[in-house]
Amino acid sequence: MAHTNYNCNPGCPVEAALEVIGGKWKGVILYHLLSETMRFNELRRVMPEVTQRMLTKQLRELEADNLIARKVYPEVPPKVEYSMTEYGKTLTPVIHSLQQWGSRHLEQATQLSLDT
Repeated sequence: MAHTNYNCNPGCPVEAALEVIGGKWKGVILYHLLSETMRFNELRRVMPEVTQRMLTKQLRELEADNLIARKVYPEVPPKVEYSMTEYGKTLTPVIHSLQQWGSRHLEQATQLSLDT
């Protein structure tokens, strides 16, 4: 259960941040939306492993936390686009740092598997 008071210890701000952006897909969604506005099926194409149900859930949570915006166009069939909010864009350095760390981690993991 999520906390409502994060004055508990020095690690609580990290916990608060991870509650908002944690999970398997939220970081990936945010990474893709940093560079462009995307429609639901475009996100599905760049993340083929995510289920439709999970993607919908993660998008709704990110929207509820004001990190992304959902724009519905009044046309048939309905057109829906997702983009980063100004508040969401404040995560840009965090997401780029995660990408850089992930690249180094993958290189290290590859090297370790080659060494064994």
